[in-house]
Amino acid sequence: MKKSLLAVLAFSGAMLCCQPPTFAQNDASQAAPNQSSIDQDILLLRHDIRSQKKKLIAANVPLTADEATKFWPVYEEFSEQLVMINNDKAAIIKEYAQSYTTMTDAQADDLTQRMLAVDVNSAALRQKYWSKFSHVLPAKKTALYEQVERRAQLIIDLQLASQIPLVQP
Repeated sequence: MKKSLLAVLAFSGAMLCCQPPTFAQNDASQAAPNQSSIDQDILLLRHDIRSQKKKLIAANVPLTADEATKFWPVYEEFSEQLVMINNDKAAIIKEYAQSYTTMTDAQADDLTQRMLAVDVNSAALRQKYWSKFSHVLPAKKTALYEQVERRAQLIIDLQLASQIPLVQP
């Protein structure tokens, strides 16, 4: 599965070039970037990540023309719903970045509970779509798709987690 490794490396490389959220307090001598500009950059980055993930799946899940015709619309539905869940994740991370140095116990509890809910919602979505993908692909291809999807998400999560500092007690 050489192309799989190459695709994952390319995808990982694309993730490494991303600008992490800023968690350090701004120095008064530095001009703070415009928040709408940052938000726009994040939207573009998220769109690019979705595009890269789709390419990764296409390169590693061999589909017949008939399978592709049935698979990609289901995948697009799945992606649209995953975007909504990831909107919540992005909002939580943004809130964490804004309160990182002044976070209270109540804020830490709230952010943690909300992030756990994101994880639950993401797993529930994958489970819901497992049966939908199973109806359009043979079991082995559905399993392969799930593995590739999962690996891609793990790479994204690892890259993201590596940029977010741990809460300081």
